[in-house]
Amino acid sequence: MTLAIETEQLTKRFGSVTAINDLSLSVPSGTVYGYLGPNGAGKSTTIDILLDLVRPSEGTARVFGYDTQASPIAAREHIGVLLDGFKPYPAVTGREHVELAATARGVSTDPATVLARVGLEDAADQLAGEYSKGMTKRLGLAMALVGGPDLLILDEPSTGLDPHGIVMMREIIRTEVDRGATVFFSSHLLDQVEAVADRVAIINDGSLLVEDSVESLKSGLEDETTVKIRIEDPASEQLRELQTNTDSLETVNSVRIDGRTLIARCRSQAATATVVSAVEESQATIDTYEVEQPSLEDIFKTHTDGDE
Repeated sequence: MTLAIETEQLTKRFGSVTAINDLSLSVPSGTVYGYLGPNGAGKSTTIDILLDLVRPSEGTARVFGYDTQASPIAAREHIGVLLDGFKPYPAVTGREHVELAATARGVSTDPATVLARVGLEDAADQLAGEYSKGMTKRLGLAMALVGGPDLLILDEPSTGLDPHGIVMMREIIRTEVDRGATVFFSSHLLDQVEAVADRVAIINDGSLLVEDSVESLKSGLEDETTVKIRIEDPASEQLRELQTNTDSLETVNSVRIDGRTLIARCRSQAATATVVSAVEESQATIDTYEVEQPSLEDIFKTHTDGDE
């Protein structure tokens, strides 16, 4: 398996503060890799090391096999990057920014085509200083796409984008992966990561807490598959009896009543069917019911204790 990014025992200290602690990551080529953690967890420091903007105190980082300290130029040749703090030159147009990016990468490109991909075709000759926050983010993404890099590093790419822009971002990410690129995607918008990521790493206090596919992480959660059953015109005593009977099921961890809705937290998705059957057998009339699967946010909270 080819690795787009590999870090081994990566550590970075700023004085007495350890920003990254013994961090080992493996990012397979051709995947979307979500990199998550609370504020101050070490995400930006990791990206800075990959770009050789910061040197590690210990350990190594490699991009497609190139050590980012020993061969930083060779590593950067594979990377297109959109940093969270990207700011364009205010007196330069969008078209000129893309041309500058092409010159820096030593490639030829059609600025109009690149800007059209990010929805800036009508603002190509507008000064970047007149761009909105969302347009600025789109421009940064356009510059990152120049030359078709093997690795896209996107730091909080959805910040400042409207819903249409977020959909555009997702589509571009999937298109880039389809052509063979790797996307390393750092974000606090967990639903956005879940929508596109193949694998996820969660870090906190500079240390790796978990790294796996989203589906594997979900399947590893207990007490997170919930069924909500809304009862049609129940009597209060009927609800109490339903709660007692459901709570006695071995496959159920907890049950509560909210209005006329019974909410059961189950040990597995299959267990929710047992709860629905028990309610039906009680002669209660089910109005509606829904099953909630664990989300990436649940996983994040489980591993970070809800830190922000």
